[in-house]
Amino acid sequence: MKRFGVACVAVLLAGGVAAWAGAAGRDGATTSAKSAEPGSRTFEFEYQVHFPENAGAAGPVHLWIPYPAQNDPYQATISGVAVTGIAAHKMGKDAEYADQFIEFTPTAEQAAAGFDAGIRFSVTRKEYVVLRNGIAVRKTEARPSAEMLKRYLQPDKMVPLNGVIAELAREQTVGATAPMEKARRIYDYVVSTMHYDKTGEGWGRGDAVWACDSKRGNCTDFHSVFIGMMRASGIPARFEIGFPLPEDKTEGEIPGYHCWSEFYVEGIGWIPVDASEASKNPAKKDYFFGALDVNRVLFSYGRDIRLSAEQKGEPLNYFIYPYAEANGLPVKDLQKHFSFHEVAATGRPAAMAGK
Repeated sequence: MKRFGVACVAVLLAGGVAAWAGAAGRDGATTSAKSAEPGSRTFEFEYQVHFPENAGAAGPVHLWIPYPAQNDPYQATISGVAVTGIAAHKMGKDAEYADQFIEFTPTAEQAAAGFDAGIRFSVTRKEYVVLRNGIAVRKTEARPSAEMLKRYLQPDKMVPLNGVIAELAREQTVGATAPMEKARRIYDYVVSTMHYDKTGEGWGRGDAVWACDSKRGNCTDFHSVFIGMMRASGIPARFEIGFPLPEDKTEGEIPGYHCWSEFYVEGIGWIPVDASEASKNPAKKDYFFGALDVNRVLFSYGRDIRLSAEQKGEPLNYFIYPYAEANGLPVKDLQKHFSFHEVAATGRPAAMAGK
């Protein structure tokens, strides 16, 4: 998707605006960027949305975009954050998962003419390793609240904990008593049984029953099955979503989201898994049970999300793409663009390092 042509006004939120001047004219990176430390990746990320002309003619417009997660210690160094666009905006947080977002409220004239909005920031993403060969190598520092652990044992709209999900969970964990053993059996079942396949219809909604029956889908479908089976087995599990970064590139556009999950074990804490990546890369199956690579950025947690009191429509299935309402009705045809640019340890863009 092409970049938006409307000039944007950058509004500083925290830490100073990142060095974006001249970014549009940079040559493609030909050298690998060096991360600030081993097992990390530092990059600039851009999330841009175009609200189409006359889409908000029916009444007041609200546009929400997610804000990068800051409570994850593996991407704690978010800096140079700037909001782009001319529409008024404010920060917000959903009541259930504490996901942060930016809510834009354009004037009637801005909405009628169409407007651009977005966010730019720099982030260092670290490798996240809790298990190596099934053995815990670290522990979570803070225990989640009892309320949150309880929520992560409950069903979501598209992730029921009865019927086929409960039956599968019982079948795959028969004879297992320890949470870690149950988790590994469920993970192995999902990775070995489901296939990464985005053909036809039905995939991408995170409908756990559909995915169980179809035995295929994308990352959303893989992790809906995993989370459903885990919760049905009495193990808290949560959904996480963000964007993938190409491992072999230092800049470029990102076509879509990526999601993964974590489960909770007392005495260790949250343990990450990426079942869909393990399915696509069988050689890394053991790695992705208890670890995440650096090639991602996290934005939000959870399913069935209600952003704020201004949201009149149904809760969002998950929150990674922009969402807008005009006069309380969802707006279709939002144009979106996501891109990244690697930064060398010096802080200069990777393509310029050494020049």
